[in-house]
Amino acid sequence: MKDSKDLALDKKNIDIILVLDFGSQYTQLIARRVRELDVFSEILPWDISTEKIRNLNPNGIILSGGPDSVTSANTPRIPEVIFELDIPILGICYGMQTLAEQFGGQVTASSSKEFGHATINLEKTSVLFDGFSSGSSIDVWMSHGDQVSTLPDEFNLVASTSSAPIAAMEHVERPIFALQFHPEVTHTKQGNTVIENFVLKVCNCNPAWKMDNLIEQRILDVKQMVGNQKVLLGLSGGVDSSVTAMLLDRAIGKNLICIFVDNGLLRKNEAEDVERLFKDTMDLNLLVIDAKKIFHRHLKGISDSEMKRKIIGRTFIDVFDNEAEKLKDEINFLAQGTIYPDVIESSESESKEARVIKSHHNVGGLPDDMNMDLVEPLRDLFKDEVRKMGAELGLPIEMLNRHPFPGPGLGVRILGEITPEKVKILQEADAIFIAELIKANLYDQVSQAFCVFLPVKSVGVVGDERRYADVIAIRAVETVDFMTAAWAKLPYEFLAHVSNRIVNEIEDVSRVVYDISSKPPATIEWE
Repeated sequence: MKDSKDLALDKKNIDIILVLDFGSQYTQLIARRVRELDVFSEILPWDISTEKIRNLNPNGIILSGGPDSVTSANTPRIPEVIFELDIPILGICYGMQTLAEQFGGQVTASSSKEFGHATINLEKTSVLFDGFSSGSSIDVWMSHGDQVSTLPDEFNLVASTSSAPIAAMEHVERPIFALQFHPEVTHTKQGNTVIENFVLKVCNCNPAWKMDNLIEQRILDVKQMVGNQKVLLGLSGGVDSSVTAMLLDRAIGKNLICIFVDNGLLRKNEAEDVERLFKDTMDLNLLVIDAKKIFHRHLKGISDSEMKRKIIGRTFIDVFDNEAEKLKDEINFLAQGTIYPDVIESSESESKEARVIKSHHNVGGLPDDMNMDLVEPLRDLFKDEVRKMGAELGLPIEMLNRHPFPGPGLGVRILGEITPEKVKILQEADAIFIAELIKANLYDQVSQAFCVFLPVKSVGVVGDERRYADVIAIRAVETVDFMTAAWAKLPYEFLAHVSNRIVNEIEDVSRVVYDISSKPPATIEWE
C-alpha cells in the first residue's frame, strides 16, 4: 500500500500547541480539547526529531500520558529541546512523572493505584486553576499506577488526593505545570477550564483557527495532490464517508467516483437508502456493487474478531481494485472517511508507544500491495468535528445526526461466525431498536445505539411452546468524543417494549439483554 498523503494546515500565521505523544489512548483527545478553543494543535511522537519540533515553533507543549512506567529502564523521556525552547509546558499523567524525574524529583509505584473517579484538593492558587478557589475540591479522572513521591527542586505543590499527595505541581519561576489526572476526558469536571487556562492564559494563544479555515485548506490540499486525476471513494452512507464525499466533490467535482459496496453486513435497507440519497438527490457519481456473496464466502468458518476485520478489509480493497480496473480512466487514489478514533484504536497514532486495541478495515486491514495512494482528509478529526464540517458543507441534518456505523459493519456485531441467517436476524432486531428510539424521541439523546448478536442460545417460552433460540444484546451510549462513553440510562418501560417487540417479531430470538458497560473499561463495540 502506498503512504497516506498528508493534508496539512498552513501553520505560518496561526498559534500552535504541540502535543507530545507518549502513547496514551487520550493523546488526540488532548489535541481536540485545544482545538475546541479555536487554537490549532498538532501531535508528534515523543522521539520526533529536534529539527521538526523547532520548525513547528509551538506556543506551548502538552506532554501526554502513556502506558509505560518511569521507574523502568529505557522508557520514553522528554527531549531536551523541549526545555531549550523556553515555552510553557504542561505534563499530564506519564508526562508529569517523566517531567518530575527529569527535574530531580522521585517517582515510585503507588501502593494505591487510581483508575477512575477521584477528588483533588487545591493546596494553593495557580493560573492553571484560575477560577477555582484555594482549598476547593474538583472531581477528576485518574489512570495511573505510578506517582510523584518527591517534588523536584523549584516546584510547588498545587493539588493532592488522598492517595496521591502530589496530584498537581508547578515550577516556581518558569511556566511549567504538571497534573496526575486527565483534564482532557469528559469525566474530569471542569477539565476544559484547566486546559483553557493553559492555552489562553499561560501560552497566550490567539483563538483564530476555525472550521472554515480547515475546509478551505483541505480542499486546496486535495486539488494540489490529485490534480485532474480520478479518485475512488468507498461511500457507506455514514457521516464520515458522506462528509468525505462532499469535501472531495467541492475539490474535484466529477473526478470523484463513489463506490458503494453492499457487503451483506449492512443495516436493513441500507443499499437502497444510500443510492436514493447520493445518486438521485445529491447527483454524485455513484456505483453500487453487490458483493454480498463474495464477503460471506470469504468469512465462512471464521470466528476470530481480528481475523474477521482483516478479511473484511482485504475483501473490500479487492472489490475496489476490481472495480477500478473496469473503469476506462486510470485511477491512482483511494479516499476513505477514516477519523481519528479509528486510527488511535488501531495503533496508527504518531507514537510508537501506542497499544493496539483493535484493527479497523479503514486502517489496520489495508494490504501492503494496494495499488492506489490513500487519501484520508478526516484522519485527524473526531466525530463531532466531522459533523461540524458536514454542516458547513451543507449535508442534511438527518445525515449529520446519524449514529456511527463501524467500517466492518455487522461483522463486528455478530460474535462468532458470520452467516446470512445471523445477519438477517440482527438487521431486523437493530431496525426495531432504532425505530423505537426515534419514535420515543430518544435517538438524538444517545450518541450510538445498536444490537449485537451473541454466540449463545437461550430457552424461552412463546405461547405454550418452548423456544431454544438466539440472544440479542442492545447497546446505547452517551459520549462527546467516542474516546470515553457512558451507557445510556434508557427508561425501563422503553427497554421492556423493545425487548418484547424483538422477541415477539423475530422467531429466532428468545431473549434480549441490555449492555450497561461504560468505556473504559469496555469499548463501545463488542469486537
